[in-house]
Amino acid sequence: MKETLSKTKSFLQSDSFKKYAKRFGYFILGLIAILLLACGALSVYFNRNKTEIIAKVNAKINENINGKFHVTDFHYKFLTGFPNFTLALKDVEIKDNQWQSHKHTLLRAKEIEAHLNIWSLLQHEINIHKILINDADIYIYKAENGYSNANIFKPKKKKTQSDKEKPETTIDEVNLNKVHVIIDNHLGHKLFDFDVASLDSKVNYDNDSWQTNLYLKTKINSLAFNTVHGSFAKEKVLEGNFDISYAEASQKIDIKTQKLKIGSDVFDIIAFFNVGKTNSLFGINIGTEILWRNASNLLSANISSKLNQFDLKKPIKVNCDIKGDLNVEGDPKIVVQADVRDNELTIPDGLFTNCSFKGIFTNNFKPENGFSDPNSAIVLTNFNAEYESIPLKIAQAVINNLEKPIATGVVNADFDISKLNGMMNEKILHFESGHAKANLKFQFDIVDLYINKPRFTGEVDINDATFDYLPKSIHAEKTAVQLSFTQEALYIKKIAYKHKKNIIRIDGKIDNFLNLYYDAPEKMVVNWNIYCPNIDVKQFLGVLKNSPQQKVTEKKPVKKNVNFTNQLRSVIEKCTAVINLKADKITYGSLTATNTQATLQMLNSKILLKNGTLQTSGGSIAFSGSVQPSGNQYVFTSNAQVNRVDIASFLRSFNNFGIKSFSPKNIRGRLTSNANVAGLMSSKGDLIVNSMKGKLDFNVNQGALLNFEPIMKVGKFAFPLRDVENITFSDLSGSLNLRGEQIDVHKLTISSSVLNLDAEGIYSFGRGTNLALTVPLRNSKNDANLATKAERKAVRERGIVLHLIAYDNEGKMKVKWGKKDKS
Repeated sequence: MKETLSKTKSFLQSDSFKKYAKRFGYFILGLIAILLLACGALSVYFNRNKTEIIAKVNAKINENINGKFHVTDFHYKFLTGFPNFTLALKDVEIKDNQWQSHKHTLLRAKEIEAHLNIWSLLQHEINIHKILINDADIYIYKAENGYSNANIFKPKKKKTQSDKEKPETTIDEVNLNKVHVIIDNHLGHKLFDFDVASLDSKVNYDNDSWQTNLYLKTKINSLAFNTVHGSFAKEKVLEGNFDISYAEASQKIDIKTQKLKIGSDVFDIIAFFNVGKTNSLFGINIGTEILWRNASNLLSANISSKLNQFDLKKPIKVNCDIKGDLNVEGDPKIVVQADVRDNELTIPDGLFTNCSFKGIFTNNFKPENGFSDPNSAIVLTNFNAEYESIPLKIAQAVINNLEKPIATGVVNADFDISKLNGMMNEKILHFESGHAKANLKFQFDIVDLYINKPRFTGEVDINDATFDYLPKSIHAEKTAVQLSFTQEALYIKKIAYKHKKNIIRIDGKIDNFLNLYYDAPEKMVVNWNIYCPNIDVKQFLGVLKNSPQQKVTEKKPVKKNVNFTNQLRSVIEKCTAVINLKADKITYGSLTATNTQATLQMLNSKILLKNGTLQTSGGSIAFSGSVQPSGNQYVFTSNAQVNRVDIASFLRSFNNFGIKSFSPKNIRGRLTSNANVAGLMSSKGDLIVNSMKGKLDFNVNQGALLNFEPIMKVGKFAFPLRDVENITFSDLSGSLNLRGEQIDVHKLTISSSVLNLDAEGIYSFGRGTNLALTVPLRNSKNDANLATKAERKAVRERGIVLHLIAYDNEGKMKVKWGKKDKS
């Protein structure tokens, strides 16, 4: 190594190397001298032939245009573009012949450099090698009638045989710096506006066709294919290299670029433009991987304003295809395809996680209807996501007509229903356990980008659901539901429901469900068929309670799904339920009934009962009536026909209706009655006796009074020798008018083994009793043996008759002589 360095050093210091180095230096100096002499000669040549050169350049340009070319000054740039001759044109303007009518100057430039071929110039020919345009404005205008100021260029003349030796002037290189370009197409309502910071293009020619690799950096002020809807990529900076070719035979420009930057994103673009007079079709295909918002902001305002209401967290693969006609009014055809994988989709109604799907946007959904918002659609395929932790699958969904969007599709779901708890803005239902499956076709409007009035057809199955209906404090366990939604009705195929000790099986239907649910819930009629092996009525009175009024609080931001939850609650509270009830066993306090059937109608927290029948206490009852909440109590009305029930058992079932003067153990027999009564029940479902009003007619057969204190007091006073503690009677009947705490006794008839007694007046559960008693003194023990009622009536008041008054004395029952209305 040292030996090599030593030899090299010796060579560089040798006389021979110094000799050749001196000669090479002279050669370089000679070349520089020749260059300076050549440039000087060119300068002398230009100055001597300036007028002729300017005239030739002017003639060369004007012979190719239908308009006016104007340049303020020419000058030669020393050494610039050597070995070409560089001519600088100052303050250049090109106007077409109709400039006076539209006032749009095709070209206005502070400076244009033209690099001319020296050898052609010496042969008195103008051959432009390179054009540089600096600080310029280019305005290409097309009028509504199709005229364009770009038509300033005359058509090329066909070559003759002699022309082959004189090739046409070609421009091999074009450079633009700080050039403002506007393409204003009034015919097609299109506006393209660019601030070109830099453009460099070297052109290769093949006869009349050419190819170039072009570098461009420009700001997009407007890329509007329809000026009504706005610009694509507005205010974005575009930078990259383009492979561009022009085929003269087809008059078509093809463009291809890779990794083109628009804003902060990178795109691959393939495009074509037909530039013939009779063919102005174009097509642009764009591929990229981009964030949703970035992509949306590259589209025109009419599209991005809608898409910006949505978002995807991660970048997505997108391909956009634009095809149209530059001379045709309106939007081009736009098709955007996206591939989304494991993303998060945000919509105005909520958030989809673990989201994957393929999406297509088109503004030409039905080909015959043109390119417009009403004919635009978004098609989603193989949609898989979780909404509030609920897994959803949609094979295909279509959002059609972006002016008044309607979404359709089929959704499948299979999930634990406890996941529904997170969906509701207002606490209406709380699910503890259970599983749901759904297969539903859906259709809904999209109003202000929110889901509105969704409609479903299909099946829903729910198993082993345990939940609370919070407004009514209802707890249900092990509930199963099968629902079938059709266009005509909602069919409730099966609901198996357990609440405390109650077991209920339900089926039914709701006619016109899809329309009434949103538009008129108060007209919705739910037809139920309910079968209960065992039911406790008191436990269900809570269903009727009015939902508590919500406290007025400070306004908070509206949560998601508020419309859904409010609508659900409104429907539940406003709809009418008609229930055909059949129960094997019903309990109401101490009352036990079997073989119960009735028709119930639930309307606005009110129950109407019709055509009810049941068996209890050894007899039967037919009934109708109503129950409605009022504050912490219930208002009821009842029309009941009681047939031969065991009176003691019946009274015991109703807590003896609050009567304190005797208990069910004081009486036996079979009760038949007709009652039309209204009153109140407590929050626990117990009768408030002193609230009852109405009419009661009754008759007791095969009865007996045992140790009944009012009769015993009368008996000891009037019949000291008779058994008044154990009285059997063949007739015990009456007609009563109930008015709260007091009862108007219009007629009370007792035909017994001890005596016969008639009573009328007022009986009070509290204070104010005033009963007039008519008591024949004759012994009636054998009256029951008489054959007919007429015979018993004929002997009823024979002999001495006592007239007594049973009255209230400071809360105690007293008896005295007297008749009604006499003291």
